[in-house]
Amino acid sequence: MVIRIRQHQKLRGVLMAEMTIAMSILVIAFLPIAYAAGSTARRLRATYERAVATEIVDGEMEILAAGEWRTLPEGAQTWTVHARSATNLPPGKFLFTRAGNHIRLEWSATEKHGIGQVVREATLP
Repeated sequence: MVIRIRQHQKLRGVLMAEMTIAMSILVIAFLPIAYAAGSTARRLRATYERAVATEIVDGEMEILAAGEWRTLPEGAQTWTVHARSATNLPPGKFLFTRAGNHIRLEWSATEKHGIGQVVREATLP
């Protein structure tokens, strides 16, 4: 049996069309998977940053509650932390507020970010 050139070219075109359709199906199937992987990475980063902020605020609050708060003036003021892990946080600021024997320490991002605020408050004797 001899295959004519015309039939061979026709089969080649059908094969190319079939391969194009198969590739587009694969691309459509993998797009949601790629988006989910990126979304998961963003959520993991936000969870990590929140854990770092919580750890720093808790540690600083322990120092303040141990008696450091008595040496600070009343009102709100920016609080400087010396934790090296603060470099892993997005741009933000720590704010200490004292009203009598009630103290509050919070961290908040300066830009909109997925981790929100981390706040600790205490009323001390």
